[in-house]
Amino acid sequence: MEINTFLRNFADILDDTDPALITQETVFRDLDEWNSLTALSLIAMADEEYSVKLTGDDIKSSNSLNDIFEIIKNKG
Repeated sequence: MEINTFLRNFADILDDTDPALITQETVFRDLDEWNSLTALSLIAMADEEYSVKLTGDDIKSSNSLNDIFEIIKNKG
């Protein structure tokens, strides 16, 4: 699993955010587009792409996209 692939997959679930803004350091909660529906899309993407059950607590305990990536990598 590579971080760049994960970042592309995350960018794909966003409709109005420039993919160039999506980096490892991105604080996903600061994105204008971030909401509960986006969180559910992230959980679904983790399940589909990586066969990982990401939880709401996993998201709550994370700040950056790299944090989410590490959780998925460690659960995978």
